[in-house]
Amino acid sequence: MEITWLKTDITKLAVDAVVTAANSSLAGGGGVDGAIHRAAGPALYEACQRIGGCPTGEARITPGFKLQARWVIHAVGPIWRGGDEGEAGLLADAYSASLDLAAANACRSIAFPAISCGVYGFPIREAIKIGVETVRGCQGELPEKAVFVGFDAAVVAALEELLGPPTGSN
Repeated sequence: MEITWLKTDITKLAVDAVVTAANSSLAGGGGVDGAIHRAAGPALYEACQRIGGCPTGEARITPGFKLQARWVIHAVGPIWRGGDEGEAGLLADAYSASLDLAAANACRSIAFPAISCGVYGFPIREAIKIGVETVRGCQGELPEKAVFVGFDAAVVAALEELLGPPTGSN
């Protein structure tokens, strides 16, 4: 699998699936999840309500609606509670579940935000490292390309430290 990163707005990417850092009720909210919900339009919220929620460490999939991406994968990462409550494993599970859904829906490309790094408070460098290692360990044929997306300076710095220079920006 090719792994790259960009400094860009994830809602503008033309990939098969964008991952959103969702809450367990799949109700949208702030940060990247709110941005994806706004860009996709109200049909995304309605689709999420029909699903009825998602436990931490898992993911669900909906159409992308008004996004360029065909699918939105709603990954529920853990709230950081100091690191002694299984947060790292739950975060890796959320990335793995996203990759499984992408493969099951024949996605050749997937874009990831920094799951759990916003209001959930996961330390950014540690969270990015878990995400990158989980994606690198993916054994399936699909997706063929994973793009990590940074928007703010701290996420961009962590991505550059772990993956080298960006592959571009918008």
